[in-house]
Amino acid sequence: MEQIVLNNGTYIQISVSDEQKLFARQLVNHSIIHHHISNIWDKNEDRLAQTRMMRFTGTLGEVVFADCYHLPRPTRSFGATDGQDWGQDFLIRSDTEDFAVDIKSMKRRSGILAGDYVLNIPSSQLHKPGSKTSHYFCISFHQSETDGTIASLLGFIDKQALENGRTGTLFRAGTKRTRADGTAFTFNESTYEVLFSDIAPPVVTNSLRRIKGFRLCELK
Repeated sequence: MEQIVLNNGTYIQISVSDEQKLFARQLVNHSIIHHHISNIWDKNEDRLAQTRMMRFTGTLGEVVFADCYHLPRPTRSFGATDGQDWGQDFLIRSDTEDFAVDIKSMKRRSGILAGDYVLNIPSSQLHKPGSKTSHYFCISFHQSETDGTIASLLGFIDKQALENGRTGTLFRAGTKRTRADGTAFTFNESTYEVLFSDIAPPVVTNSLRRIKGFRLCELK
């Protein structure tokens, strides 16, 4: 299978199918009913009401990633404090090493992404004892008026590089930050910020190129 490695600052956009969204929605509904587990955001009352949507976004990211790289789809939808998958959504084996990938998904208003946008990773996840994660993979979803749901595949973050301080910035709990639009917020827990420009771009395969809506984009 031919693979193409993209230059830094390049990301992939593809269309998300109705079937993928239905699969993710059914998985979330089943898990909320049958898997009575706490979510990592339960201590934040403002976000507790968003449980279904936040789980849907995370689960849809896993479904899309699985389909892009011909991996088994997830069978459960978790947002749990005790991390049932131990930070390993997917195990990807190669001739040289194995990658334990944790998918990080988010929703944005637009698919026009900039290098100074960030992915937030809670410090508690990064340093969780027993975590299997070796890499994170970032996906951003947005709605297009003409093309429906679009997934932007931004790429990989090396967990060890985060731990060693080679990438990302750690903000301690209680730190105040100002967003690009001028609004401010305070971190409820210690969190690593990773610039989109520091994310290693995804691998392009021939099959990925054939997915509806495929196109290459550049960070602004």
